[in-house]
Amino acid sequence: MSVFLAFLCNILFNFAVGLLIAKFLGPEEYGRFALTHATAIAVQTAFFDWIRLGATRFYSQKSQREMPDLRPTLEVSFRLLGCGIGVGGTLLMLSGIRFTLSNSFIALALFIAVANGLFDYHAALARARFQNNHYVQLVLIKSLLGAVLMGGAAFWYNSAILTLIGAALSLCAAVLAAQGALPHDDIDGGKALPQFATASMVVRYSLPIVCANLLYLSIPLANRSLIAILYGFSETGQFSLAFDFGAKAIQAIGSALDVVLFQIAVAAHELLGPHRGRQRLATNIAIIFSVVLASCTGLWLTLPSIETILVPAEFRGPFALLLPLMLTGLFCSALIQFAITPIFQIEKRTMPLIAAAVIACIVDPILVYVLPRNPDASSLAIAQAGAMLAAMVSLVCFAGVTRPQWPHWRDVLIALLATGLMASVLLPLRGREPGLTTLALQTCLGLAVFAVVTLGFDFAGLRGIIKARIRA
Repeated sequence: MSVFLAFLCNILFNFAVGLLIAKFLGPEEYGRFALTHATAIAVQTAFFDWIRLGATRFYSQKSQREMPDLRPTLEVSFRLLGCGIGVGGTLLMLSGIRFTLSNSFIALALFIAVANGLFDYHAALARARFQNNHYVQLVLIKSLLGAVLMGGAAFWYNSAILTLIGAALSLCAAVLAAQGALPHDDIDGGKALPQFATASMVVRYSLPIVCANLLYLSIPLANRSLIAILYGFSETGQFSLAFDFGAKAIQAIGSALDVVLFQIAVAAHELLGPHRGRQRLATNIAIIFSVVLASCTGLWLTLPSIETILVPAEFRGPFALLLPLMLTGLFCSALIQFAITPIFQIEKRTMPLIAAAVIACIVDPILVYVLPRNPDASSLAIAQAGAMLAAMVSLVCFAGVTRPQWPHWRDVLIALLATGLMASVLLPLRGREPGLTTLALQTCLGLAVFAVVTLGFDFAGLRGIIKARIRA
């Protein structure tokens, strides 16, 4: 529970800081900030995400006895890649090649990629070993420093560059402050050496997932770059805030569930056997589907009040236009990442993930070309959503070939019923005067209806889980 609360705290901080940054920077500077940050995440995914995935999947009590060289291998690999990015980035900027972003923003993107990769690696180690105190320490330090440094830079200087520097410093400080909390002496007395064979094993497992994630990230990154070229950085900022807001809201809910559910599935697979692992995955899929569906529906139903209360005035209007167009894609993206991809991760058969991502990358430019060009970025929002829908359908078909254990049809019907009843109750309230009172009423009623239906029908055995927790 402490891990979940820490993750939720991190989500809320990031959410609030992101809105404050958009307010203080304005659409144009926020467009530069968002494009730089998206570039950093893409670089991090390409070079460091395999290390995080390897730690999440393989670094456990059992693996410490069987593969004591795993952690030294991951850490040496990270150092080598970090040095390589530093050298490669310097040569790239000296080459004279021009990009949408200036050299100073590219340098910051590379630095943030390394810092965020290091943070995610340490967080993955803590998650894999269930060392909750270390994980909570990492997340809270990053959240607090990020709020102060990034929010302060945006408020005082209205500068995207200084805000990005604040982001990098908060990440570095979080890792340094919690560096010694995860012990090294549990790895063969600290004497294990890195092994190329271990690195190769982790790469073989992680590479398809990394490639798929990178392809998925390339879609919004390419669309933002195209918007900057066609419409300017101001429209990029409008598009980015709508996408970032929706992605953080939906992905954060999925991540908060995944941070607990996936490690439970891995533990069930290792300790109780593949059959129990698949059963656990089926339950996870049902829970994630239900919560993400209700979240996307609730976000649309409460959008007028959310825009009035939370969205900076310079972004209103385009925000309400673009976010609903993106919701289908955000729903599909969350299911891909947190519900369907774990099927392939547990079985260590991750190649189909690349095929689904390639389909998304093909569909997006086709839709961009086919859809009529609007005076804003709405056609690109539709194209992005269509690409993720195509990827999700493809991945479900690929998963079906492996004959996984899917959620029981009864749980799926309960999830649809709960979301439908919630929508029927909240829809009349959507036309009320938007504001805090309306949002609070909608939120309370929506949660109450959803909870009554899911618990009343014992969705995914939740009543038994809750009773067991109460007894404990």
